Amino acid sequence: MSTTTTSIAEIRSKIERSERITPADALLLWREATDEEMRSLASLVRVRFHAPNSCTYLLMRIINTTNVCVAQCDYCAFYTLPGQPGGYVLTQEQVFAKLDELLALGGDLAGFNGGFNPQLSLDYYCDLVRAIRARYGDRIELYAFTIAEFMYLADHASLSFAETAVRLKQAGVRWITGGGSEILTEDFRRRHSKFKYTVAQFFEAQAAILAAGLRTTATMVIGFDETIEERIEHLDRTRRFQDETGGQESFLCWNFKPWSTPLGEQLHNIEITPAEYLRHLALSRIYLDNIPRIRTSVLTQNERALEGLLYGADDFDLPIEDEVTQKAGATISLNFDKILDVARSLGFEPTYRHVALQHAATVS
Repeated sequence: MSTTTTSIAEIRSKIERSERITPADALLLWREATDEEMRSLASLVRVRFHAPNSCTYLLMRIINTTNVCVAQCDYCAFYTLPGQPGGYVLTQEQVFAKLDELLALGGDLAGFNGGFNPQLSLDYYCDLVRAIRARYGDRIELYAFTIAEFMYLADHASLSFAETAVRLKQAGVRWITGGGSEILTEDFRRRHSKFKYTVAQFFEAQAAILAAGLRTTATMVIGFDETIEERIEHLDRTRRFQDETGGQESFLCWNFKPWSTPLGEQLHNIEITPAEYLRHLALSRIYLDNIPRIRTSVLTQNERALEGLLYGADDFDLPIEDEVTQKAGATISLNFDKILDVARSLGFEPTYRHVALQHAATVS
């Protein structure tokens, strides 16, 4: 059993013995460890899962099927309330055009999200997925949809989480990601997303997703007004859920982009520094000792994200679109070779990770 430690050296000894650190240990690391110590400790955990100089990447696009949403999160610059000007819902042909472009660029993964649109039923999403599967087969894999949207669809359809998961699976959904988690503490959600679901409901939904045979991931967003204690609570809840289910196949952390958001205005549009992001990535790798893949965010950190490979990460996206974060200030580069060269300059050899082929290998 893990014991509470009082020094960085004791924590290192714990990690070298593959012993689990505690929330108190994590707090001590955050407050007292140097950046170099964080890198070193994260690397000790990383090599349990991956060769030291290896990394993988995806080329993907996040397709926002609608910008109409009633959640009213104060950290969002994307949504339009029902009936307001500028609201949209993509047609199937518009979605196909985005997928065709993704394939032409060499990508094979499309994430889908769009918030809580009361005008769209579960059937809209099921029909969309069926049409994509009929047109593309296994050439493209879908992260469809986020857990937050999954919960809204279940509520809107007056179905249980289990029933909703079965409906989506029958339509061709294989993945529902951890999107919408942000910071998994009840206080954070009361402060910033009071119309979203509770932390307990979030994990109840994720458990139902796994029970239906669907795949899922863990996510986290930092850089709001959360405390380090709230960050550690999020990591601890994620680790405990993974202990119970073993079903979260990766963990992705990105940082809040504040531009054009109500919360960003309150925070004077100040983002966390890349150094803080990298330290948190290292803390996540150290703490989440039961999740094999830690992903660094090119979408929100651009080329600096690749430094995350030195802080415990082993995987990253090359995104070509995400309107939600772009509206809040994220920038996207299609110069993929330049980004991959940054990974190589840091001593890593990037290999493309085909999520669609990964699924085909699993079911064959």
